[in-house]
Amino acid sequence: MDPERPPTEFERKVFDALQLIPRGMVTTYGLLGHHISCRSAQAIGQALRRNPFAPDTPCHRVVKGDLTIGGFFGQNGGEPVDRKRRLLESEGVLFLEDGSIDPTRCYRFDE
Repeated sequence: MDPERPPTEFERKVFDALQLIPRGMVTTYGLLGHHISCRSAQAIGQALRRNPFAPDTPCHRVVKGDLTIGGFFGQNGGEPVDRKRRLLESEGVLFLEDGSIDPTRCYRFDE
C-alpha cells in the first residue's frame, strides 16, 4: 500500500469487519462481502491486499468460499500462501486432510 495514501472508506469498512473475526476462526470473501453489503469478492480481495495494518487487522483470516486457503498479499501460491497457513495454524485453525479448513472454524458474522 502506498504509505502516502490513507485507506479509502470502503477499505476501512473491510478492515473494521476483519476485527470481528475471532482468533482461531476464518471467514470467506463472500461472507465478509455480505456483512459489509458488497457483492464483489474481487473488491474485497483488493482491499485485503492493501491492508497496511496486518497482522493486527487479520486479513489472513479470509479464505475462499470452498474453505480452501486462497491467496495472500496478492499471491496465489508460494511463500505468501504458506505464511498464511502458518499464521492460521498458529491461531488454532484446523485443516482437513484435503487442505481445506474445518467448517466449524468458519465465522459467519450473524451468529
